[in-house]
Amino acid sequence: MTEPETARLGARIRTYRNMRRMTVRGLAVEAKASPSFISQLERGRTSASIGMLRRIATALGLTVADLFSEEDEIGHRVVRRPSRPELRTAPGTRKYLISQRPLQNVEVYAGEFDPGASTGDEPYSHGESQEILLVLHGRITVWLGPSGSASPHVLGPGDSVEYRTSVPHRVANEGDQPAEVIWVISPPTPA
Repeated sequence: MTEPETARLGARIRTYRNMRRMTVRGLAVEAKASPSFISQLERGRTSASIGMLRRIATALGLTVADLFSEEDEIGHRVVRRPSRPELRTAPGTRKYLISQRPLQNVEVYAGEFDPGASTGDEPYSHGESQEILLVLHGRITVWLGPSGSASPHVLGPGDSVEYRTSVPHRVANEGDQPAEVIWVISPPTPA
């Protein structure tokens, strides 16, 4: 890579890191690199192997191609329901990415829960972002807190709950009708 290309790559890495409110040290830990290396890379003073770029991209919730995208501003994007990328989830649930990659300032998912389905038996956490869950249809229960001491919140259509993604959480449809929800996360959490 030329010196200007290395500088642009470093600037994009720094921009995405800042969007996710990650520190240089936090990115270094996630990418299994030294903070000094990440700092030098962001300033365009060194280059990285493709393996390192993969680890950095993964830590930022991106692809390597996203790191090299020259588009400074993403234009309008329409996503038709049948074209939404589906994420693997627990049986009886479906989760679709609505915000398209590269994720910039916000991450949005649509979720569907069959009666009796949940995000899993145990609460999970991810990153250190703000998350809002909004119920569109049906009735769901959200547990917030570690397993065994989690507080249940029963939500119906139009109800929402807001929490940190670092708080263990679990979602279940304990009713006899399908449920549909939206998750909004800002800034996007690492993959």
